[in-house]
Amino acid sequence: MARKNYTDDFRQRAVDLFESTPGATLKGIAVDLGISRGALKDWADKLGSGARIDAQALPVPGVGPESQAARITRLEAELAAAQAESRKLETERDILRQAAKYFGRGDELVNRFQFVQDHKDAHGVKRLCEVIRVARSSFYAWLAAAPGRAARAEADAVLADRVRVVQDPQRGGDRAYGAPRVTAELNDGVPAGERVNHKRVARVMREHQLAGIRLRRRVKTTIPDQSGRRFPDLIGRDFTAENSNRRYVGDITYLPIADGANLYLATVIDLCSRKLAGWQIADHMRTELVEDALRAAARDRGTLAGAVFHSDHGSVYTSNAYVKLCKKLRVVQSMGAIGSSADNALAESFNASLKRELLEGRTAFPDQATAYRAVFRWVNRYNTRRRHSAIGNISPNTYETAAHATLAEAA
Repeated sequence: MARKNYTDDFRQRAVDLFESTPGATLKGIAVDLGISRGALKDWADKLGSGARIDAQALPVPGVGPESQAARITRLEAELAAAQAESRKLETERDILRQAAKYFGRGDELVNRFQFVQDHKDAHGVKRLCEVIRVARSSFYAWLAAAPGRAARAEADAVLADRVRVVQDPQRGGDRAYGAPRVTAELNDGVPAGERVNHKRVARVMREHQLAGIRLRRRVKTTIPDQSGRRFPDLIGRDFTAENSNRRYVGDITYLPIADGANLYLATVIDLCSRKLAGWQIADHMRTELVEDALRAAARDRGTLAGAVFHSDHGSVYTSNAYVKLCKKLRVVQSMGAIGSSADNALAESFNASLKRELLEGRTAFPDQATAYRAVFRWVNRYNTRRRHSAIGNISPNTYETAAHATLAEAA
């Protein structure tokens, strides 16, 4: 179910996100965070500065202000990125010039037909077909089908524009959506006879180069446990649950910064609804990081009593402090085999999706404050709006609301 009570930190972060996002509207930010526009406006009136603030204005918890050296490093990285982008655009222009030739790419037979069509007045259809070895009947059949191809191409162009809207964050979309989620979005609330086929969506996205964002690299964040403490594997690679607040997985992932530093994100994910029930960011990987994430999940759920939490064998998860917190919250710990990422694959997949969609192929965030704001907005949008294929291409909050309604009716 959607959260009803919000911490002071959440309210302040929501206002900061609105004030620091160029062109953002109250409604757009509120929808992403799963809150009402009126609530965000009230928070902005009470907690906001009344103007758009600088991206460096609000500090990240546990992170100091940006140093002069760090600022120089960041600006040099941004300049290098701009220069690389300029070189990339020049290269793309040269490639397009070279590609503007017959038989350069695409369907070879269609290219031959087009060559005949373009040069038939100078050389005649018969002679051209003989030279390039195509049947005249096939050429005339292709020519006769031109109106139908044009109509299909126009319809595909319209569909491509609809896909761009679905992927456009400025219009409430998500540029990381691939063909399955785009299809679900296009067909949401549409009568059966007007729905678009997922294979056609995939083809149009491929032809118009509208593929979702892909991740490039990963960094090891698990520090091996030296204590010898072990917990049984209660998940067994079965990343499902019949009801919410019963089984969770979690992990730590890094968030690269342009000055060479990293922030770290700890997560607690519900296996039933895929909701991110708890999370925390810090500039370290000490035990407090995963403790704060678990406490956040407990606040969101009200209680975690009897729930299973599954993780890798990182030292923070086997520490005395974390084990003590789990006992206090009555959480049952579970761990996979040592060195097996597959035993915690769902958490690994979540981390990959987050960085793929936020970095969009870049190597790092420009600074720590920007990284924190980007994650804050993404994780709330993940729960409130982002479609998840494992739960029928709806958002985790929508799934939990529907499940709660079903249980209420059954009672």
